[in-house]
Amino acid sequence: MAEKEKITLVVFSGDLDRAFAALGFGVIAASMGMEVNMVFTFWGLNIIKRDGSGIKSKGLTGKMLNLINRGGPKRLKFSKFNMFGLGTWMMKRLMKDANMPSIDQLITIAHQMGVKLIACTSSMELMGADKDSFRSEVADVVGTASWLEGAGQSKVTLFI
Repeated sequence: MAEKEKITLVVFSGDLDRAFAALGFGVIAASMGMEVNMVFTFWGLNIIKRDGSGIKSKGLTGKMLNLINRGGPKRLKFSKFNMFGLGTWMMKRLMKDANMPSIDQLITIAHQMGVKLIACTSSMELMGADKDSFRSEVADVVGTASWLEGAGQSKVTLFI
């Protein structure tokens, strides 16, 4: 039996449109029979955070960062033309009118299709997050060396 082709998607951005693209790529790759690993790092961690999850940062700077960077799929903003939230609202409305799944729904679909959602421990430590900060669909929490090893075995690696 032939081994499945592997794809690694490194999700660095926490922007709504980039989250939609990354999760869409993951779902499509899984539907093509590929083994999909999605590694969420830095601002990308916001995509897989539970809405309203508490962050346990240390120090004043960490607490300030967490106050302005609470994360969760419902808090993602549009990367261009955000216009104080109007652009984000318009994009979400267009997606709903076109019967496109929300980010929440895409995360669930990806998980159901076997896409492995992975949080990067280095970024978690920097951002003051722990395993409990993330949705139940997050399969693993690993360090950079581990996910780089997996990326090295992938036929395709994308950085989003």
